[in-house]
Amino acid sequence: MSTVQREEVSQIVSVPGLTVLVVDDEELSRNDLTWLLERASGVDEVLTAGSTTEAIRLLGARPETSALFLDVQMPGLDGLELARLLKNYKQPPAIAFVTAYEEYAIEAFDLEACDYLLKPVDADRLDETIRRMARSTGDDAVGQTSLASLVCRRGNDTYTISRDEISIVEAAGDLVRVHTDDGASHLVRESISSLTAAWSSVGYLRIHRSFLVRVSSITKVRTKAGARSVEVDGRELPVSRRYTRLLEDQLGRGT
Repeated sequence: MSTVQREEVSQIVSVPGLTVLVVDDEELSRNDLTWLLERASGVDEVLTAGSTTEAIRLLGARPETSALFLDVQMPGLDGLELARLLKNYKQPPAIAFVTAYEEYAIEAFDLEACDYLLKPVDADRLDETIRRMARSTGDDAVGQTSLASLVCRRGNDTYTISRDEISIVEAAGDLVRVHTDDGASHLVRESISSLTAAWSSVGYLRIHRSFLVRVSSITKVRTKAGARSVEVDGRELPVSRRYTRLLEDQLGRGT
């Protein structure tokens, strides 16, 4: 009888994250954004409120709340009015507006909002907003972490993988699988979008919604029937249209 070896999920070295409050009177929108935030890097806890009145009560009970995601149009006191009120706080939380309407953007930035997101919220765009909020609140651990190494566990063993050993990051549901130069792979509880944000400045390139690669590991670029692909560690990986220009810029190629 064969024995199935269980692979345990690797763990990122943890750093303190933001406590955020989502304020939206629409339950579906509130739940959707909460789901994204709970899976985002740099967020420790997500609170929710269905009205600005409830939000004010929560902020009083949870003064450590450092960031708010505010809908604009809500019954009674709306999101813009709540933001004006919060400016009177001694240490106001960072604010990002989340709305289906573009026309409030100027007023939102006049209120020194960190960001203005349109519904439905994109996960990659949300990661950038979280980093802006972290910088705004002075949380350097969240805003500037480079995820230079991953601490992994398998059975009773704990070991560290350096970012520089990783050639391919592959999306795997809510996790990612990182592939190292020695041919090994490890599941990591992290999103591909957060690793893209952290590693793009140090030689890694997103080529597809499912793949992030180390540029120096690309050995071939192919174009067949209008479709682009790259070879990394002997694997042929697809390049989606939205990332083709980034690839060309990185490799110094023309279109």
